[in-house]
Amino acid sequence: MRIDKYLWAVRLFKTRSIASEAVKAGKVTMGRQEVKSSREVKVGDVFEVKQTPIWRVFRVKELLPNRVGPKLVATYMEEITPQEELD
Repeated sequence: MRIDKYLWAVRLFKTRSIASEAVKAGKVTMGRQEVKSSREVKVGDVFEVKQTPIWRVFRVKELLPNRVGPKLVATYMEEITPQEELD
């Protein structure tokens, strides 16, 4: 699954085009390296999303066929941002 589609499907961005623009702007990284919208996401991948002023870190738990409701997001993605970053 493409990273822009995954970010939209797990509700980190309101639309897929906004997710794609964030990737192009360098606000999404994997392993501290910028990625392209076409980057494939696999189970276990860790990615960072810039949500000013911090970088939030997420792990892919499962891939999904299409956008899910807010209650189901935890099934597909886990936030692993260190607590000191959130404070």
